[in-house]
Amino acid sequence: MEELKQCRLQQRNISATVDKLMLCLPVLEMYSKLRDQMKTKRHYPALKTLEHLEHTYLPQVSHYRFCKVMVDNIPKLREEIKDVSMSDLKDFLESIRKHSDKIGETAMKQAQQQRNLDNIVLQQPRIGSKRKSKKDAYTIFDTEIESTSPKSEQDSGILDVEDEEDDDEVPGAQDLVDFSPVYRCLHIYSVLGARETFENYYRKQRRKQARLVLQPPSNMHETLDGYRKYFNQIVGFFVVEDHILHTTQGLVNRAYIDELWEMALSKTIAALRTHSSYCSDPNLVLDLKNLIVLFADTLQVYGFPVNQLFDMLLEIRDQYSETLLKKWAGIFRNILDSDNYSPIPVTSEEMYKKVTGQFPFQDTELEKQPFPKKFPFSEFVPKVYNQIKEFIYACLKFSEDLHLSSTEIDDMIRKSTNLLLTRTLSNSLQNVIKRKNIGLTELVQIIINTTHLEKSCKYLEEFITKITNVLPETVHTTKLYGTTTFKDARHAAEEEIYTNLNQKIDQFLQLADYDWMTGDSGNKASDYLVDLIAFLRSTFAVFTHLPGKVAQTACMSACKHLATSLMQLLLEAEVRQLTLGALQQFNLDVRECEQFARSGPVPGFQEDTLQLAFIDLRQLLDLFIQWDWSTYLADYGQPNCKYLRVNPVTALTLLEKMKDTSRKNNVFAQFRKNERDKQKLIDTVARQLRGLISSHHS
Repeated sequence: MEELKQCRLQQRNISATVDKLMLCLPVLEMYSKLRDQMKTKRHYPALKTLEHLEHTYLPQVSHYRFCKVMVDNIPKLREEIKDVSMSDLKDFLESIRKHSDKIGETAMKQAQQQRNLDNIVLQQPRIGSKRKSKKDAYTIFDTEIESTSPKSEQDSGILDVEDEEDDDEVPGAQDLVDFSPVYRCLHIYSVLGARETFENYYRKQRRKQARLVLQPPSNMHETLDGYRKYFNQIVGFFVVEDHILHTTQGLVNRAYIDELWEMALSKTIAALRTHSSYCSDPNLVLDLKNLIVLFADTLQVYGFPVNQLFDMLLEIRDQYSETLLKKWAGIFRNILDSDNYSPIPVTSEEMYKKVTGQFPFQDTELEKQPFPKKFPFSEFVPKVYNQIKEFIYACLKFSEDLHLSSTEIDDMIRKSTNLLLTRTLSNSLQNVIKRKNIGLTELVQIIINTTHLEKSCKYLEEFITKITNVLPETVHTTKLYGTTTFKDARHAAEEEIYTNLNQKIDQFLQLADYDWMTGDSGNKASDYLVDLIAFLRSTFAVFTHLPGKVAQTACMSACKHLATSLMQLLLEAEVRQLTLGALQQFNLDVRECEQFARSGPVPGFQEDTLQLAFIDLRQLLDLFIQWDWSTYLADYGQPNCKYLRVNPVTALTLLEKMKDTSRKNNVFAQFRKNERDKQKLIDTVARQLRGLISSHHS
C-alpha cells in the first residue's frame, strides 16, 4: 500500500508537472518568437507578440520566478522596440534628406512628360494618356504598408531604381521611397500610447530639414544646374510630405503642410529674386524661367498654390528684357561698326531677291534697271531689321507657358520692342553719328538708311500682329515708336552734317592768307576759296539721294556759315588796317561764292535764294568799292534802300581801318589831288555814321 501510495503520488506529480509545463511552454515559445522578431527587426509584430505575452500567457503562470523575470523585462523590451523603431525613423529621415533631389528630379521629369503628352493630346485629341494618377501611386504604397518582409523592413527609405532608369517611362516619384519605417514607427508609438510625441518629433525634424533645403548655395546663380538642384530638393521634400499627408491619419495635416509651403514659397521667391538679379545672360534667364515653370507645374499637380511663382516670373520678365536689351546693344554696335556705309551692290537676280527677302523694299524703277545695280541703303538696314525681329522672337519665348492672354503677350512684346527702338537702337545710332571720325558720306548714308528703316516700322507692326494674333485696332494696343526713333536719328545726322560742313569750311578758312595792305588786287579768286568751292560742289553731289529739304538746308547752312565767317575775317580786330586793293581781292572771293550759289549746287532753290546768304557782304563791299556814301546816308532807314543790309556799326568799323591807312598815304592813290578833302570826307562820313548809330540806339 505504501508503494502504491507512493506510485500514485508520483503519477499525480508527473501529471501536474506535465500540465504546468503545458502552460509554460507557450509562454516560452512566445518569448522565443519575440526574441526572433526583435532579432530580425520586425518590431511591429514583436510589439503585437509582446501584447499577447503580457495579457494572455503570462497571467496563467505568473507565480513562477522566470515569469516574474519576463514581466520585469517587458517595459525594457518596449523601450528597446521604441528606440530601435525611432532609430529606423532617423535613418529614414536622413536618407530622404540626402535623396530629396533624386525624388524631386523624378517628380519634375514626370511633370515634363505629362506636359509633353498634353501638348500631343492637344494636337491629336484621340491619343490616350498613360499617366499614373496620384491615387494609383497611393494604392501601391498602401500595399507596401502591409508588407512585413525582412527586406522591406530593413530598407531605410530609398529603393534601388537603377534598372528603371533605362526604361522609357519615368518611375513615380513616390515609387523611389519605402515609407514603411515611418508607418511602423507611427504604429508602434500609437500602440505604446506615445503618438503625440512621435508626431511632434517628426514635424520638428522635417521643419529643420525644410530650412536646410530652402537655403540656396551661394553660387546657385552661376549655372542652371545650381537652380535645378535647388528646385529638385524642394520638390522632393514636398512630394514626401504630400504622400505622408495622404497615407497616414494625422501624422501631418493640411494646416502643417500649408504653413511649410508658405515658408518655402517666401524663401524660394526671395532666393530667386536675389540670385536671378546677378544673371546677365538672357539665355540663362530664359532657361531659368522654363525651370521655374516646370517647378511650379510639378508642385501644382500635388495641390500646392503656385500663383506667387508666376507673379515673380513677371518680375523676372522685366529683368530678362533688360538683359536682352544689353545683348542687342552689343549686336547693334557690332553691326554699325562693321558697316561700310555704302549702298548694297547686286549683280544678279538671286542677290537682289536675297536682300528683298531680308528687308521689305519695293522700288519698281530699281527693279527695271539692268544688273549690276545698287540698293539705296547699306547692309546695316536689313541686318538691323532682322535683329529687331530676332529680339521680338526672344521676347515671345519668355511669354510661353506663363498662362498669359494673347493681349498681355502682345502688350509685353510691344513695350519691350519700343524700349529696344527708343533706347538701345537710338543710343547706338546716336553714338555712331557723334563719333569724331565720321565723314559726310557716312552721315548721308545714315540719313538714307534711317529713312528706309522708318518705312519698315509698319511691317514690324504686322509681324507682331501675326505672331500674337492681336489686331492693332484692339483697345489698349501699344503702338511702336520706331518712327520717332528713326526720325530723331535722322535729325541728329542732319545736324551733324551741318556741323561737319561748317567745320570743313572753317578748316579751309584757316588757310586764308590775305595781304590787307596790298595796293593792287589780283584778277582771280584766292586759291583756298577755289579749293573750298570745289569741296562743296563734290560734297553736294553726294547729297543726291537725300531728301530734298535736307540737301537744301545743308547747302543754305554752309553758304550762310561761309558768308558769316568771311564777314568776321574782314572785321576781326587783328586786321587794324586795310587797303582798297585788299577789299577788291576780297570782293573777287565773294563773287566766286556768289557764282557757286547761282550755279545751283542743290536742286530745289527758287531763283537767287541761295545768293541771299551773301547779300550782307555784297552790299557792304559795293558801298566801299563804289564809295557810294551819299546814297547810303540819304536812303538809310528806308525799306527799299540800296544798302539795306549794311549795318552802320559794321560800316564804321571797316571805315576806321581804311581811315588809319589814309593818314599814312598808303591808300586812295587815285584821289591824291586833294588829300585833305578826302581825309575830311572820311572824317565826315565817320561822324555821320556815328550820328546814325547814336540815333538808332536812342
